[in-house]
Amino acid sequence: MFDFWQNLIWPAVLVLGQIFLLVVPLLVGVAYLVYAERRVIGAIQLRKGPNVVGPFGLLQPIADAIKLMHKETILPTQSNKVLFLLAPILTFALSLTAWAVIPIGPHFVIADINVGILYLLAISSLGVYGIIVAGWASHSSYAFLGAIRSAAQMISYEVSIGLVIVSVLLCVGSLNLKDIVLAQEKIWFVFPLFPMFVIFFISILAETNRAPFDLPEAEAELVSGYNVEYSSMAFALFFLGEYANMILMSAIATLLFLGGWLPPFDIFPLNVIPGAIWFVAKISMLLFVFLWVRATVPRYRYDQLMRIGWKIFLPFSLGWVVFTASVLYFFDLWLY
Repeated sequence: MFDFWQNLIWPAVLVLGQIFLLVVPLLVGVAYLVYAERRVIGAIQLRKGPNVVGPFGLLQPIADAIKLMHKETILPTQSNKVLFLLAPILTFALSLTAWAVIPIGPHFVIADINVGILYLLAISSLGVYGIIVAGWASHSSYAFLGAIRSAAQMISYEVSIGLVIVSVLLCVGSLNLKDIVLAQEKIWFVFPLFPMFVIFFISILAETNRAPFDLPEAEAELVSGYNVEYSSMAFALFFLGEYANMILMSAIATLLFLGGWLPPFDIFPLNVIPGAIWFVAKISMLLFVFLWVRATVPRYRYDQLMRIGWKIFLPFSLGWVVFTASVLYFFDLWLY
């Protein structure tokens, strides 16, 4: 009986505890990222933002959640009911599933697998299906056009994201996310690979359908795009999935370019300030840039979006992969 507990039950309890410790703060972070966005954009536009519900408006996300839970779930008459309800669940579930391989600190990761970066690429690619299913199952022209736009946009920018990741992997020589972080103990990759960092950040703006690349949700043309027929908690799952993906992409950028949990200088050892705090601080900095861009940059036209992805980012990132491989080979500069 003791062996059964030690070999099966106790490891399962530990994994469930890790999942709880990761998912609960993530959901709270998603809720308050919405609040932060409204406050930041309000400050940039010289408005107050939410400031009525609770002190400084801090209870506004809770009020919004209660409102959405009490609204009626409307199913369009000619929609495919099963797929219509499955699409937001799939989108939100994938945004949480990817966190299984994200190392929050040197000793906190749910699944420390050697192909973690491939797992992240696979999960991010599957995210297209939730949006396409939502657009098709809604039986609405606006929703379907928004879904097609989103699929084309996400696939286009995943190519450049993949090449950026290849540049980092060439410098590391491993697909393990912990190894990628540890390879940046001397210098963060944002410095030698700065052009790739810029391309990666712009690409994740397009990957998450955020301004100035929020064309799948263009209110002026598509009346909110692929989620136009959704209401109540089904809409909330899409909404939460988008913001969870923002946090996920910021976490990936932190791991690849900003040293993950590593402090910026040796004067801040990990035993004084835990690595998880550095990790969250770097993610928060990137999320602020997400919000800053939305408040200041106008939306691109669709032809401009495609031209940037295929005619600028793709050839440049491909050329940088060749350049990086050449420098590492000829000067024997393997970093890890």
